[in-house]
Amino acid sequence: MKDLRLINLKSHDCHILMQQLLPVAIRGLLPKQVRTVIVRLCYFFNAICSKVIDPIKIDELQEEVVVTLCLLEKYFPPVFFDVMVHLIVHLPREIKLCGPVWLRWMYPMERYMKILKGYVRNRSRPEGCIIECYVAEEAVEFCSEYLESTPTIRIPKSLESRQNVRMGFKVTPVEYKMLCGAHFYVLQNTLEVDCYRLEHLIRGEKWLQAEHRRCFIRWVRQRIETELAKPEHYITQTLRWLANEPRRDVIRYSGYGINGYTFHTREHDLRSTTQNSGVTVEGESLHV
Repeated sequence: MKDLRLINLKSHDCHILMQQLLPVAIRGLLPKQVRTVIVRLCYFFNAICSKVIDPIKIDELQEEVVVTLCLLEKYFPPVFFDVMVHLIVHLPREIKLCGPVWLRWMYPMERYMKILKGYVRNRSRPEGCIIECYVAEEAVEFCSEYLESTPTIRIPKSLESRQNVRMGFKVTPVEYKMLCGAHFYVLQNTLEVDCYRLEHLIRGEKWLQAEHRRCFIRWVRQRIETELAKPEHYITQTLRWLANEPRRDVIRYSGYGINGYTFHTREHDLRSTTQNSGVTVEGESLHV
């Protein structure tokens, strides 16, 4: 960044840079004529690389790219132009003949080449390393598909049969501020308390939300107690329970087993050297 240069960019990085970032980056930096022709070129590539292309607009893109190249020749020196710049004219015709660009570009192959380069362990024999690792990967994939129906040793059978099993039971106190926040959230989102919440907020136009959050719990408890003191009241059992503060001691679990999978808390994982919850993702295609 000190030299104001972009290095080590992949082809896809340059692709995104030209289509999305370059039109924004050059605003106010170049003369209007030069900036306009560069933005026209960026919009052209953005149009041909879209997922859906209207066949009627391909002819319009053909005419537009011809004008754009003429403007490039007008504002840029001749050394800028080579055969690659000329090939831009033929891109709309290729879309007519072969379909959208994103179905034929080489980015997936370039990503797979990176995977093949990772197979190289001996730089003097790169081809042999790639072949050996590729054959080993194919053998492992074949074995995993062939042995799919056989019993595995990844997790014990006792863990696979677990349904809603809680582990690591303990009772711990909770901070009063967190407890009030949880209690306030329940009161705010309970339909039976909605009328009392509106009554509490109507006390004045300048009533702040922070003040409502601070004293709403105490106000609801006093309001319910006042209603209960009357001979006839319509306070339900749910409202009576919600008016009282919850217990400060809560039950926590360090693990949970469901549908054959085991999940642990972050504190439990930090104390473990390995982790195996049985969660897997089956791949259906090659790495592209």
